[in-house]
Amino acid sequence: MQPFTKVTGVVAAMDRANVDTDQIIPKQFLKRIERSGFGQYLFFDWRFNEDGTPNPTFELNLARNRDASILIARRNFGSGSSREHAVWAIADYGLRSIIAPSFADIFYNNCFKNGTLPIQLSEQQIEELFQRHAAQAQFKLTVDLEQCLVSDDNGFVASFDVEPFRRHCLINGLDDISLTLENESKISEYEASHPALS
Repeated sequence: MQPFTKVTGVVAAMDRANVDTDQIIPKQFLKRIERSGFGQYLFFDWRFNEDGTPNPTFELNLARNRDASILIARRNFGSGSSREHAVWAIADYGLRSIIAPSFADIFYNNCFKNGTLPIQLSEQQIEELFQRHAAQAQFKLTVDLEQCLVSDDNGFVASFDVEPFRRHCLINGLDDISLTLENESKISEYEASHPALS
């Protein structure tokens, strides 16, 4: 898992509440067994017209949001079914952090397990970010996980909370498998002292 310490990047603004996982990654793309390659299908039904051409009005297709690595959105982001593929698609697309007033619980947990940082700010702070995004040709933010701060170059600064263990895992790029492998020597020692029964 890619470590997350400090990211400065272009911000895409998705002025929608209750964005659900069925829209983040539609069901027809869930047949893949790899974790990679889902970014091309992110928000597929919104990003593309029926003939397969890009929808020019969709947020992520706007020139100002090209190469975005940070997404701001409204409340209850990631609602709907619990598919982990939603976060795989977000990460594969290149979005490192999502900032919203609230998240669906399962989606929120899946973010941390896949190297994406979900940040909860107040409705007022989110509204200010949307206004700053609208006022600039291209809006950038810095997300600093070590300091737990979100900031821009024009005076916006907001602190956020992350549970210490999750913060440790993201900063060090540790997913569930990596955490287990940190105890590989102890596991090997245990297995050596407890031979398998024949």
